[in-house]
Amino acid sequence: MGLLSNRIDRNSLKPGDHIYSWRTAYIYAHHGIFVGDNKVIHFTRRGQEVGTGTVLDVLLVSSGPTRSHVPCPTCIPPEEGHGVVSSCLDCFLSGGILYRFEYDVKAALFVAKLRGGTCTLAVSDPDETVVHRAKYLVDNGFGFYNVFKNNCEDFTIYCKTGLVVIDQVTMGQSGQAVSLIGGPLAAVLSSPLRFLTTSPYGMAAMAVGVYCTSRVAADIGMRKDVMKLEVEDLTRRLALGAYQVLTPDLPAPLVS
Repeated sequence: MGLLSNRIDRNSLKPGDHIYSWRTAYIYAHHGIFVGDNKVIHFTRRGQEVGTGTVLDVLLVSSGPTRSHVPCPTCIPPEEGHGVVSSCLDCFLSGGILYRFEYDVKAALFVAKLRGGTCTLAVSDPDETVVHRAKYLVDNGFGFYNVFKNNCEDFTIYCKTGLVVIDQVTMGQSGQAVSLIGGPLAAVLSSPLRFLTTSPYGMAAMAVGVYCTSRVAADIGMRKDVMKLEVEDLTRRLALGAYQVLTPDLPAPLVS
């Protein structure tokens, strides 16, 4: 894995790989599991790659790739359902560049990757187990989509590791969610420490240090509030309501 990029060639793909592609302006990345035969299984919000159920969706959706109106000859259009879909690699990438998410990285390299959502300290399970989980969830779902607590990156991390966060009050395990929230949070947290330095450079270094520390602490490989669940047990708990991700409150519809 390179320090600046995890970009890979299609020829190096193998079933069980966690792949992703950055969207316009690098606002977010879409993640999925490559399962072979040119297919990728990924998690969406009712067919859309991102979504919060709020006005923020206008910015997020507009930053995404422009979809072709010509139906793909190899992909089955997703139906209204649980959001886990199977697409061909081209449809998944939507013209973007292919990257591979890395597991079991060293802490120094993890911190050096200032933008989250590219690697984790957690260890991946065997590829055949990863593919089994992804294919099972196509038929059984992964709960409600939530951009901060249960998104496409959380889905792929679960497929790779079998780990889920127990306490849903806390932030989701995905790296890009931590990056989006952690940056402003680091600036806020560092402000009470301003008495330690009178230099703006020192303040900047303090903010970066807080940000990096929060990223390491929130990584799925370091958190203590996680448990390992086999996919059959996970879907059973979801069906019984024992493991839930609450959907965000939707704004009231506009009346014309």
